[in-house]
Amino acid sequence: MSNKIFNLSEAASIAIHSMVFIAKSEGLTNVVKISEEFKFSKHHVAKVMQRLNKVGMVGSNRGPSGGFYLIKEPKEISLLDIYEAIEGRMPDYDCPMGYNYCPFKKCLLGTIINDMTAQFKDYLETKTLQYFLDNDY
Repeated sequence: MSNKIFNLSEAASIAIHSMVFIAKSEGLTNVVKISEEFKFSKHHVAKVMQRLNKVGMVGSNRGPSGGFYLIKEPKEISLLDIYEAIEGRMPDYDCPMGYNYCPFKKCLLGTIINDMTAQFKDYLETKTLQYFLDNDY
């Protein structure tokens, strides 16, 4: 069963925090800097950054002075872009639990789950990396 309830996995959290950190950094930022700054596992940061590199959100330079850099301008990268690079596209459908069939006339959960998910998605969609550069984060 697939559901529509939003979920912020550790990988998505690492990706969002890392991308804001890279945007705020001068020069290249490596896995060690990110993992030390946020107390994330180096291994997990490396996997997340490889994924972001593979989907074209960051570029990388290898070597002792290497690291990651943004490929696009901060104003062109939303938190939703980052989230979906890790978690996949956020689905849009009516049943918050993803069921194809329900015998009830109205959802037993009302609209609370759809409302929360829509609010979460809207927040991610409207916040770009530039927002975090322009405000005191």
